[in-house]
Amino acid sequence: MDDRGGSFVAVRRISQGLERGGDCHSTSAEVVAGSAAWLGKGLSCVCAQGRESDARPSFDLTPIQEECLFKLQKRVEVPYDSSNPDHQEALRALWDASFPEEELHGLISEQWKEMGWQGKDPSTDFRGGGLISLENLLFFGRTYPKTFQDLLQKREGDRALWEYPFAVAGVNITFMLIQMLDLEAVKPRTMMGAVFLKLLSENELAFDILYCIAFKLMDQQWLAMHASYMDFNTVMKSTRRQLERELLLDDVSRLEDLPSYSLLR
Repeated sequence: MDDRGGSFVAVRRISQGLERGGDCHSTSAEVVAGSAAWLGKGLSCVCAQGRESDARPSFDLTPIQEECLFKLQKRVEVPYDSSNPDHQEALRALWDASFPEEELHGLISEQWKEMGWQGKDPSTDFRGGGLISLENLLFFGRTYPKTFQDLLQKREGDRALWEYPFAVAGVNITFMLIQMLDLEAVKPRTMMGAVFLKLLSENELAFDILYCIAFKLMDQQWLAMHASYMDFNTVMKSTRRQLERELLLDDVSRLEDLPSYSLLR
């Protein structure tokens, strides 16, 4: 969606070149001041020197945290390539997870509109979010199949006449999280990015799981706001604010501690 909320648009894919090494064990957003409790959770904060208006936190990373961030950033950089057999197979797998009893007639087919793509070729929509947006959808469908199907089929709540398209909404959620978590930065520049990096260093699937939480939370916000197609941008902003509030709760040390995690089935 553009900021005016008028229609879905292709989102810009963030990429960058970084070179680091190590092992991972398991947009900038508004800077939010962290509590003293957070600073004991695994990242040290060194405040920048200078005029008060220029100050922003800088976070020192452990080698494990640095490598986990690097690996996720490399995933973010990969574009969807419709000629890549692995990417093609992932797209077929997404169809199977979405419609297990319906045979797919081709990677370019009118059938894809059933999932909420803008046309018969999903690759044109993946240009905004890259391969990771496909991986997110596939992870969601395989890991939380009931919640995934509930959202895909719009089974819950009093739905609007003009609903959001499921698949394109998913690409937008991937892009929203990349911005919210400041993943284009070499190291966290916001408290939000620092909180997430601690979670990522403890669970390498943290981004994918947070994506599923965000998608379900977005749908919940959609229903609560009695939203329709033109309200999608407003709903996304509300979803981001709710995620930010939950991530900054003092008692959150893992994704399972997020209140919205309980929404997944």
